[in-house]
Amino acid sequence: MMKLRDIAAFIGFECDCDAEITAINTLKDAKESELTFLDSPKYLSELSTTKAKAVILSAANAQYAPSGAITLITEEPYLKLALVTKLFAKSPFEIGEPEFIDATAQIMPNAYIGKGAKIGKNSVIMSGAYIGDYAVIGDNSIIYPNAVIYRDCEVGNDCIVHAGTVIGSDGFGFAHTKTGEHVKIYQNGIVIIEDGVEIGANTTIDRAVFGVTRIKKGVKIDNLVQIGHNCEIGEYSILVSQSGIAGSTILGRNVVMGGQSAATGHISIGAFATIAARGGVTKSIAGSKTYSGFPLMEHREWLKLQAKISKLLP
Repeated sequence: MMKLRDIAAFIGFECDCDAEITAINTLKDAKESELTFLDSPKYLSELSTTKAKAVILSAANAQYAPSGAITLITEEPYLKLALVTKLFAKSPFEIGEPEFIDATAQIMPNAYIGKGAKIGKNSVIMSGAYIGDYAVIGDNSIIYPNAVIYRDCEVGNDCIVHAGTVIGSDGFGFAHTKTGEHVKIYQNGIVIIEDGVEIGANTTIDRAVFGVTRIKKGVKIDNLVQIGHNCEIGEYSILVSQSGIAGSTILGRNVVMGGQSAATGHISIGAFATIAARGGVTKSIAGSKTYSGFPLMEHREWLKLQAKISKLLP
């Protein structure tokens, strides 16, 4: 928790306000005690209804802010937001004991269980695994050697996390100065893995910038998969090896991502859609269809295109 005037001073504003700011959040999800920002006109419709105490935004958009919100005007809202995230970043670790390890759980030698962490019934934490501060592992789950669960992240019941996987590492987020320098956006959200999820070896799931990266019930993820910050992977979806999902993308229920397929950020893929191997999704698409290729098209059209191209060969 910080005084708004101290936050403002840190990023070069003058603001004589004693309001307490408890966190940073999106326009849509911000609470009355939180700070938010607007950088893209894509989210202008959410500005007028935000509940945030204060908003970082440009002069051109200030007129759309709610009457009760305090506005911090700047030509570089995204950059100022990046600077503020550092003020709310948590320590990577704390010294202390786990809060709870069930008597039926098995903790193998050389596993690390952080301060405030919780381990449920019949779960197995193998050698070399790292369970960060305040992380939660549910009942009947297995964490294989050298898997890493960062602080505050949650793994549900009946989950399997294979060796070398990292859950809760920082998302790839940077703001850029006018001179080309890269300013880190500290990722202050978490990852929640719901029940019945299996995650293959050497997969990475980034924590949210704010809020939650969520892997829903029954999802099956292969080895070497990358899931970006603030993604939501729908129930029972399947992500095959070397597929990648960029930040803030939403997959509906039972989506299948074939090997080496990818989705760009801030889009949605409808329920029961299938993306064939090496398919590239660059905009939101409807569910219950199979897609192929790059640029992406429906699979039947892609097959027809390949047949026509083959006829051009000598």
